[in-house]
Amino acid sequence: MTITSDKEVLGGEPRIEGTRIAVRHVASKVIDAGHPPAYVADQFDCSLASVYEALSYYYDNPEEMRAADRANAAAFERVRDSSIKPKEPIS
Repeated sequence: MTITSDKEVLGGEPRIEGTRIAVRHVASKVIDAGHPPAYVADQFDCSLASVYEALSYYYDNPEEMRAADRANAAAFERVRDSSIKPKEPIS
């Protein structure tokens, strides 16, 4: 397995080749949530080697990963801002 990017998949975010598993998703589960790499591999149904490769890529490319986080946050804001909102608060 290798880490790859393709504008047609996940908007070009780095991901585990042959999957839609983004490097930042792996990093989030291991680094932010504190799950062991073996658990993450099981949850994503990928090899443990792929998880470690994604983590290595994450640490080797900090600027690219920060840019991916910013792009994801901006996309989330665009969707949130354009979503239908109730006219009055729900009680």
